[in-house]
Amino acid sequence: MSTEQFQLRAFCHIDRMQPQFAAFIGTITQGDPPVEGMASLAVEMAPGNWVFKMVDKVVKSTDTRPGTQIVERQFGMFEVHSLSQADVIRAGDIVLDELGVTVEERIRPSVASEQVITNVDPYQAQLLNRFNRGTMIVAGETLLVLEVEPAAYITLAANEAEKAAPVSLNHFSSVGVYGRLWMSGTESAVRAARDAAIAAIESVTGR
Repeated sequence: MSTEQFQLRAFCHIDRMQPQFAAFIGTITQGDPPVEGMASLAVEMAPGNWVFKMVDKVVKSTDTRPGTQIVERQFGMFEVHSLSQADVIRAGDIVLDELGVTVEERIRPSVASEQVITNVDPYQAQLLNRFNRGTMIVAGETLLVLEVEPAAYITLAANEAEKAAPVSLNHFSSVGVYGRLWMSGTESAVRAARDAAIAAIESVTGR
């Protein structure tokens, strides 16, 4: 496949889904809901229509389950997961082989913006909670707002942040140009989560 015709935007592997992360995915997924402890692979590409062929290949060749298959205006994205990390790794190998690309051809993710807001006002907490699909934000907590590009990598940031600190996962979105994440808790926990999330994003290689 010509690199001028195809772009591997994200190739994101999660080794072990954390409890809140898996629970949140279960509330928004179109397909098979994951459970804590599963491994996951999220792939974002352009043109987006390639996701259909990739999902077909992966689910026929491995013991993975499809959770998401989305084609939007600019990109396509899909996610598969399994209790077998070996099957998820094999799924990634199949995708790369089928597309004729290497993992190093993915776009290296970057943090587009990050904010830590202390002592959240009760009125803003209520406003945020109107759009919140996870744990409710409580007035007085500290809030992390993180934005990354490509969008699919926000899943890695969220999962690694939950591993690192006792924070509440409020909301995230992994579709579109930017991925966005909200987490809340004590100031020290939120700052530790932020550091872990940014470190995870910065550790991903690519072009």
